[in-house]
Formats: sequence, structure tokens, C-alpha cells
Amino acid sequence: MGSLRGFGGALDWFWGSLDWFWGSLDWAEALLGLLQVPIFATTPLKLPSPKRPPLPSSPSHSSHRFPFQRGYPWIRGFSRDSAMAPSRSRSTQIPPCIPKRQLPPGYSDSLLFLCARRMVAQHPLPVLLPALPAHLYPILFQAAFLDGRPLVLRDLVTAWPFPVLNFQRLVGRRELLRDHPCKLCVQAVILAVVAQLRRDLEEPGRDSSGCRLRVLDVTGVPDDPAGRAPDGMSVWSGTVALAKACVEVSKHQREFQRRGSKRHKGRSGAATAAAAPQPPGVDVHADLFVNGTSYGILRDALQTGAAGPLRLKCREFQAEKLSLAGIVSLLESLDPSCVRRVDLRFRNLGLTGLSVILPHLSRFPELRSLKLQYSNVDVRRPTPESAIGIRCLAGQLGMLPSLRELNLGSSRLSGNLRQILCDLQAPLESLELAFCSLLPADLAFLSQSFHAPALKRLDLSGHDFSQSLLEPLRLLLEETSASLLHLDLMECRMADSHLDALLPTLRRCSRLRFLGLYGNSLSTAALKDLLQKTLELPDLRLVVYPFPVDCYKPEPPRRIPGSRRIYEEPMDGERLAAASAEISQLLANSGRTDLVWTYNPYGHGAMDYFSL
Repeated sequence: MGSLRGFGGALDWFWGSLDWFWGSLDWAEALLGLLQVPIFATTPLKLPSPKRPPLPSSPSHSSHRFPFQRGYPWIRGFSRDSAMAPSRSRSTQIPPCIPKRQLPPGYSDSLLFLCARRMVAQHPLPVLLPALPAHLYPILFQAAFLDGRPLVLRDLVTAWPFPVLNFQRLVGRRELLRDHPCKLCVQAVILAVVAQLRRDLEEPGRDSSGCRLRVLDVTGVPDDPAGRAPDGMSVWSGTVALAKACVEVSKHQREFQRRGSKRHKGRSGAATAAAAPQPPGVDVHADLFVNGTSYGILRDALQTGAAGPLRLKCREFQAEKLSLAGIVSLLESLDPSCVRRVDLRFRNLGLTGLSVILPHLSRFPELRSLKLQYSNVDVRRPTPESAIGIRCLAGQLGMLPSLRELNLGSSRLSGNLRQILCDLQAPLESLELAFCSLLPADLAFLSQSFHAPALKRLDLSGHDFSQSLLEPLRLLLEETSASLLHLDLMECRMADSHLDALLPTLRRCSRLRFLGLYGNSLSTAALKDLLQKTLELPDLRLVVYPFPVDCYKPEPPRRIPGSRRIYEEPMDGERLAAASAEISQLLANSGRTDLVWTYNPYGHGAMDYFSL
């Protein structure tokens, strides 16, 4: 009896799943019915001629119709059975109006996505949007963004039926955002939000568009520097665009309130205008990047727009070459509940400047990442002042309970790492100490600290591991081997013998994904040996190796054109090509198609802590 019940339950589940499939196909067919496009494009999609199996004779399966069939006469009488019957009159080609553009896997082979591309390509959406169910908006947004259709995006945002619009969740992986220039698309979304808020201010009770948007999340939109793509948007220009939008909406709100107070003359006029119903507004979650040029507009947006209809909520804050007072002013203006990273770079703060800035970071309870590279901290020669500054720095870092990533790159910390990290409340998971002039005692402390077993990312580039630092490094890697995902040892003066000493420990780093060895003096034979012995690391995806030493010409170094002090050794191009071919052949023979070996240190994108 129990087995019969189990079989009956499985059968019900099967028919339910099958009905869900036909229902999904109905929506695709309905979209195509709106567009007057045949449903099957068998050549590109390689779909077999469908043959629907007979369903049980029950009311729920006997007469299935399209979800919104009654409201559209031209779909009336078109059932799922007739849709699935093979017909000679149907085309076997994708309609020519769909743009032929290379799209990422998961998009181009989707029937629903092809329908969405057709719709955003040729039809005025304002006419069709009221008739479409809410769950079709995301696929239309994807199609419009990836095909670069800003006007369609504007219409979609104006009628967005959900409280949240998140770029990364809608478009997909970060690589898609990076590879599809999006300046006009992002601007269209921002302008649509601004226009909607202005209409809400002018007519507070109006809700004709049906827009329910309350949170616009544009975090994670990658940098597209000027020159790489003419229609790309850099992180700097994106910040300026958002700041200008916030200032514009706040200005419009003040003007509207001023006009309202004039209309209501008398003693209570201002109070009446202020008491008028205000729209709920939109919170914009963004990563903000600021320098001296964009400082003014961002300061105005954060200060005047904090209580306005369009409010900036910063997730990651990066400031370059900004004055000490400017940094403090912006930090004080940020909403403390959202900030997870502060990145202050290319500013010679020194211990004195850090002692001014760090107290303002304790107001961010979710701050997990702090980057202070190029801060010009130099404590190689201890003095009473530097000792006080180090104690102050350590105490202020200890006031950040959520801190998990710390970057002190290019600070000269010789012998002081213990004092700087001693007050941290939780173990670090990412520690970047490139070119920090560390001593053996610093690495010894790190290997014995509670940070070592938790480290996922470690950058010790720019240290001399050819002498006394090699053994402390090996011991540190032993302690981090169970957790380490990213190891950067670039320009560390390592030769074949030093790599050979580290190799047994490296092979125990079973979770390692990235290994950086660029700028070391390694031979082709050592690199081939490294490749063969690290193939057993299942998660390893990228190795950046140096130009093999046997590929350099026996000539004196040459000065790089345009530089007075930088020299490079002449490279034998044929030898380098041969060595690269040998490494590529070994990799191909291994079957590790997921592993990349390259001597190009650029263009791969650093593994971010929040992606580990």
C-alpha cells in the first residue's frame, strides 16, 4: 500500500512538473503571439519536433489556455495543443529583426530570451508593458541591457513592478557587465529614476505608471577606463552621474516646496507646504570613487541629498589623491550602515594622517575591508614619535570589529607587524603587505598568530626571499595551507633553488586558486616542473609566471624609452615563444582546460576579497 502511495505521489509530481513546463512554454508562445512571430526556430536552437504525450483526463489538464488569453482577442482560440502541433507553415529560422550579436552562454539558447530580444528590438514598450506580467520584466531588462537599448531600459524602469532593481542580479555575472559597454544604459536607468521622482514630487498622489521601485542597486558595475571602449563608463564618471542626479532631485524638491509655500500665503504657508505628502523616494546603493575633480559634487550629493527623494548609500568608498580634510568630510557624510570597504590610496598620510582618519571609521559597523596602500608609513628607524603613532594605529584598527581585509602595501613596517596587528578583535582573511620591508621576525609572528589559519589571500610581493626570509615564508605557508586561496609572490628574487624549497609546501595548499610568481628569476625547466607538480591542485585556475631567465639575451640592460631610471633586460622573442609553447603543450596534455598559465600580469583582474 505504501509503495502505491509513493508511486501515486511521484506520478502527481511528474504531471505537475510537466504542467509547469507547458505553462512556461505558454508564456513564451504568448510573447511571440504579441509579436506575431512563430515559436519554433529549429535550426539555431536545435529543438526536436515536439510531441506532447497524452495527459490524464482531468479538468486541470484537459483544456489549458494561455494565461491572459481572454484579454487579447488575437490570441483567443489558440491553445497549447495547437501551438505544439507541427506545422509546415512555420519558419525554421530566427527572424532577421533579432540582432546577430555574440551573447554569453545561457542567454542565446533561451527561447524566452529570443522573444525578449525581439520585443525590445522593434516594439514600443509603453504600449505593451501594462499587459505583461511582472515576472517578464527581468528578462526584458537583460535583453535591453545586453543589446544596448537605453530607451527600452528607460521605459522598463518607469514601470518597474518590484521594489528593488539590482544590476548584477539582473544582468548576471560581473564579466557580462564588464564586456558589454554600458554608459548609455546606466545613464538611461538613472535618468528614468530622476524623471519618476520629479513626477512624484509634482503629483504626490499619482500612481499611473505602477512603478514600485524603492532601491536601485548599481554596485559591482566594473570599471571601463576611457579608451578601452568609446561607450564604456568608468567608475569615476558613474559616481559623478549619480551625484548629479541626487543634487538635481534635491534641487527640484526645494523648488517645489518653495512654490507650494507661495501658493499657501499666510502664517501657515511654509508649514502647509512642508506637511504635504512626500514620495517615499529611492535609495541608490553604489560603489563611490572620488578624487579632487569629483569631490565637490559628491560632497553636495551626500550632504544635501541625505534627506531627499534620491539618497546615496555607499557600499565601497575609494578616494585617490584627496586632502585629509576632504576625506574626513566625505566619511562623515556616508550612511554608516552600508559601508563595507574604505580604500584610501596615493595619499601620503603617514602615521599622523592615519591617526586623524581612522577614528572616523569606527562608525561603520559593517566595515570588512580597509586598504591603505601608498600611505607613506615608514617605521624602519624607531623613534619615540613613531612608537606613539604605531600604538595609536593599532588601537584604532582594534576598534573595527568586522575588519577581515587589510592592505598596508608599500608601507615600511620592518619589525613592527606584531605591534600593528596586536589589537585586532578577529583574524584577518586577506592581508596584503607588498613591498613592506618585512623582517624574519614579522613573518615568524604572522605564522604563529591567529591570523595564519584564517588567511585566504596573502600578498608578500616585493620581498627578498633569496636569503633569510625563505624559511619563515615556508613556515607561514605551512600554517595557511588549509585556507589559502590566493598567493602573490611577485618580484621576490626567487631562483630555481628557492622555488624548489617551497614546492612541497605549495603542493599542500589544496585550495589554492591563484599563484603569482611574475618578476622572479626562474628557468623554463623549473616552471615546467612547477606546472607538472601543481596539476594535482584541483582548484588552481591561474598562474602568472615570469619570463624564463634562459629567454633573455646576453646583453646589458637597456633603458626603457621615456624613462631615466628604469632599465630592462633584452628578451629573445624566439626563445620566449618556444618556452611558452612547451608550457602550453604540457598544459594541453594534462587535460586541465580550466587552468591558465600566462606571463602577462595584466588583464586578468585581481581576485577580490569579497569574491573569495
